[in-house]
Amino acid sequence: MHRSPSHLALAAALAAALVTLATSSLRAAEPPAENPAEKARQIEFFETKIRPLLSKSCFKCHSAKRKSPKGGLRLDTRSAMLAGGDSGRAIVPGKPNESLLIESVRYEAGEMPPSGKLAAEDIAALEHWVEVGAPWPDESAKSEIATKEGYDWSAAKKHWSWTTIRRTAPPPAEPGDRIRNPIDQFVVAGLHRQDLSQPKPAPAATFVRRAFVGLVGFPPTPEQQKDWVARLSPNANGELDDRTVRELVDTLLEMPQYGERWGRHWLDVARYSDGGGWSQDNRSHPQAWRYRDWVVQAFNADMPYDEFVRCQITGDTMGRTQAIGTGFFALGPSYSSDGGDPDSVAQAKGETLDDRVDTFSRAFLGLTVSCARCHDHKFDPIPTQDYYSLAGIFSNTGQGDRPISEPKIAEAFDAHKRRVEELDKKKIRPLRDKAKKEKRELTEAEKAQIKSWEDELKKLRAATPPKPDVALTLHDRGSADMKVALRGNLRKPGEVAPRRFLRILSGEKRTHFQEGSGRKQLAEAVADPENPLTARVIVNRIWLQHFGRALVRTPSNFGTLGETPTHPELLDWLASEFVAKSWSIKNLHRLIMSSATYRASSVFVREAFDQDGDNRSIWRMNPRRMDVEAWRDSLLAVTGELDATIGGPAIDNIVGSRRRTLYAKVSRNNPYSSDKFLRLFDFPIPRATNAKRTSNVIPQQFLFMLNSQFMIDRAKALAVRLEKDAKEPNARIARAYALLYGREPTEREMTIGATFLSSEATTDKNLTRWQQYCQVLLSANEFMYIR
Repeated sequence: MHRSPSHLALAAALAAALVTLATSSLRAAEPPAENPAEKARQIEFFETKIRPLLSKSCFKCHSAKRKSPKGGLRLDTRSAMLAGGDSGRAIVPGKPNESLLIESVRYEAGEMPPSGKLAAEDIAALEHWVEVGAPWPDESAKSEIATKEGYDWSAAKKHWSWTTIRRTAPPPAEPGDRIRNPIDQFVVAGLHRQDLSQPKPAPAATFVRRAFVGLVGFPPTPEQQKDWVARLSPNANGELDDRTVRELVDTLLEMPQYGERWGRHWLDVARYSDGGGWSQDNRSHPQAWRYRDWVVQAFNADMPYDEFVRCQITGDTMGRTQAIGTGFFALGPSYSSDGGDPDSVAQAKGETLDDRVDTFSRAFLGLTVSCARCHDHKFDPIPTQDYYSLAGIFSNTGQGDRPISEPKIAEAFDAHKRRVEELDKKKIRPLRDKAKKEKRELTEAEKAQIKSWEDELKKLRAATPPKPDVALTLHDRGSADMKVALRGNLRKPGEVAPRRFLRILSGEKRTHFQEGSGRKQLAEAVADPENPLTARVIVNRIWLQHFGRALVRTPSNFGTLGETPTHPELLDWLASEFVAKSWSIKNLHRLIMSSATYRASSVFVREAFDQDGDNRSIWRMNPRRMDVEAWRDSLLAVTGELDATIGGPAIDNIVGSRRRTLYAKVSRNNPYSSDKFLRLFDFPIPRATNAKRTSNVIPQQFLFMLNSQFMIDRAKALAVRLEKDAKEPNARIARAYALLYGREPTEREMTIGATFLSSEATTDKNLTRWQQYCQVLLSANEFMYIR
């Protein structure tokens, strides 16, 4: 819908006046320019996508391995690329369109590689790499562990993430510290070391809204907000009642919407998609939603995390329901070739295996094992043989539809199907074929018999029992060890890589997996309480979702290029506590949310920001914008439109639906209408496991709020709800603030709203004043942010 300039100007002015939350807190939430986590992600991208591509397609002619590199150009170091060759510089960082390398692979200036043009996704990866500045790891960074001869294993074993989890006693508290559990002792001790003050408690209203959005994905109703705020009864210091805090958390954890909210976080890690991947994998997965619903149910049931891991690696060996969990791998991209070129076939298999190894290692272990596909890992002690030890497990694994209904349902369906086929194929058709073969007409008796059978067949087909439900799952299809693929080329096999776990975690004498594909033994190795990574990685992911920033800011990279923990003793204490309490994620929620650290205010403090702008010491709660799911669901909740139905097939046009955003149909190639909306608000493209969401603020988002039919419909719905809930204008304004922000309007906000609503000026003939007012309130930052 076209909106007049006067309406846009008025809406913008009104929004600025209505949204009174301090903008300084939002500015302070932004990371500093030098972002180690982003740098680590860029290097990881280089190691997994760019270095293997250059090694495979370029180094033969353009590296130090050749006495006289062609065209005088080397591509094996960044400095050599910048120096260039006979035709100029290979790259201009930040400017792919001016880079000779990009022009060459596009076949715009020469044709490189001469053996054939690179795949579109490879060219896109190179373009992206140059566009972000052509990051290249500092070779000196690997000297601590990686050497020319291999790895310094003694140094490797000292790296924090590969050492045994150590449960350190929490530091003693000092007088005046607000301590609710050991989490606070670790955090406050760190604040004291930096001479920073512990933040004050968040107001009860802020805490209630934070807990609701954090655990179930939408704000409380005004009635719920009022009730819980009253029950929390802050003391003179603003501290909330501990018992009531626990009751609130327990109440939210028992709501079925909890599983929907937290299941979505895991689906990011699982790179869940209803559709295919790149151009070689355009298949849809009509039963993908069964894995999504399985994840939701697992979170609601508080399935122990070690069992959750086992189900996703080897659930097909554990039972009918557990098998659905293997959709974690089965729903990943499975690349195909044109069928004729052996190199293409090998590449397709290699890409599929790489997705499985990469997703497995980053999701469960926080390691970038995929970097060892073509060569030993440049920074972590992961030899290429270890990569193919894991790849061999997945090479022996197939996927396909598996019945997941009760056996009696499948038996009834199969028996009915056999009866139908018996009548049709063994009685009716043979009798007709006999008459045809004998070149005669059917006798009256034969016609009567056929009619009787056809009547019976018609009744049978009308009474067909339910078809058994199926899910895409894994299954074993072999038990052979794989050979190392030299430079990542499966057509050039090297030494055998026995199926085993990573040696940095299990040692040189680790077990050779020989039970089927090896997935069952792999799952046990991952879920072993002695594995130092599994518990640390998931605890860190849970912390990330509660605080907006993780203790390890690189959640899927605990290697040497990843960041060190901001609170290493706290991370280990939480990991040991998590395992000791039966790997319960709900118990971990209770522990985190009952702490004074989680219940802290997000108020901006200039002195603390100047000393710790990235808030690594946690001197306040991080204010952050809702993700797209929570924001859209919250809009529908406050307007009274949210459909609480749980589970079922995905919905293509989620913008036109009232279902929760979790049920939007998503893809890796953006063919669905829901994708366009989701991507606008930073929904990750599920081409690979996603460690954490980005949070970009772009003009298109605000144009969507001002002009989209979706927002106009929400404004109209809110106006209708306010009209029903309150009769007087001022009462409606107050009700709107209670619904959206969980608070009363200030005197100034009340005056602004009343003045605008009583004005006779017409700004948009298609919307009433109340509808315009509601649209601005719904578009405000205060509604979109968690504090």
